[in-house]
Amino acid sequence: MSKLYFSAHDLRLDLPTPGWYPACIADGRFRRSASGNRMLQIAYDLGEVEARYARVCEYFVLEGGSDFGRVMTWRRLVALYRAAGREPAVGDEIGARDLVGCEVEVEVEHDRWQGEPRLKVVRQRPLAPTDDEGIPF
Repeated sequence: MSKLYFSAHDLRLDLPTPGWYPACIADGRFRRSASGNRMLQIAYDLGEVEARYARVCEYFVLEGGSDFGRVMTWRRLVALYRAAGREPAVGDEIGARDLVGCEVEVEVEHDRWQGEPRLKVVRQRPLAPTDDEGIPF
């Protein structure tokens, strides 16, 4: 068996430029935060970036924390539903997979988590319509 080696490309940490990217919601699941609060994790597959940066996650902590923090989280979650073409109504259950397969645009910025650089989703909007050649109107 031959030996395997890291290449210079493997060690680079040059994140994609902050900004808007087309994305498909690849997964949605309920999890627990480090504090034990229920949260919704949404995984996006980004377009127009290198494969190693294509999957980013966004977290919506739905319990615990401050009143202001919860209000902001719920506003972000409603904004995601609307960006995905869904219109949530009073009494609708939040399903972890409700949004899987929906296409949106996400704005990402550079962030650090546990000392490592990463992309962070800061907001979403509906995917811009395109013509037959993929050019936005």
